[in-house]
Amino acid sequence: MGMPSMPELLVILAIVVLLFGAKKIPDLAKGMGKGIKDFKKAIKDDEDKVADASVKEIKDDTKEVVTEAKETAKKA
Repeated sequence: MGMPSMPELLVILAIVVLLFGAKKIPDLAKGMGKGIKDFKKAIKDDEDKVADASVKEIKDDTKEVVTEAKETAKKA
């Protein structure tokens, strides 16, 4: 199950032209491109949020360890 061959792509293109008409294809392509761009942006934003949350969690854990170490040092 690989990529479609050239004749298969031509059949798909012919079906698209028949369904939507030649004048609508640029609008469809533009809409698909915008949708893909928005989707990729949303994925990147989510990845950034996850990374920021991980960094914040690590910082909080580090502060907690330092505080506990200071308290232990004072008791000793």
